[in-house]
Amino acid sequence: MTRSLISSGSTFEAEIGYSRAVVQGDWIFVSGTTGFDYSTMTISDDLAEQTEQCLKNIAAALAQAGSSLADVVRVTYVLPDGSQFKDCWPVLRHYFGAVRPAAMMISAGLADPRMKIEIEVTALRQTG
Repeated sequence: MTRSLISSGSTFEAEIGYSRAVVQGDWIFVSGTTGFDYSTMTISDDLAEQTEQCLKNIAAALAQAGSSLADVVRVTYVLPDGSQFKDCWPVLRHYFGAVRPAAMMISAGLADPRMKIEIEVTALRQTG
């Protein structure tokens, strides 16, 4: 089984030593992804906007792996303030309402105080 690494070009990947995603066979493991716009290395102050950007970043990584958000089977959300999770639901429903992956939300500190959410997904690329 071939293993390939996907990078978004984020400075975090090089500085910390990880890949945006790892593809192993038909499985795609996308690292925890924040709401940074990697092209400008900027991040919104708004939680819903960060959630939207997280999912755009994840979708881009999945596309590089020949996959999409429709293939997501597991998702983990991490928010420093779990009481704000409900504010993300409209965005999450937009992207995952039809997919309905297994999901979990964790409340924990993130690496940068500007980050309001981090999302990690696992996808199984559909064949045929």
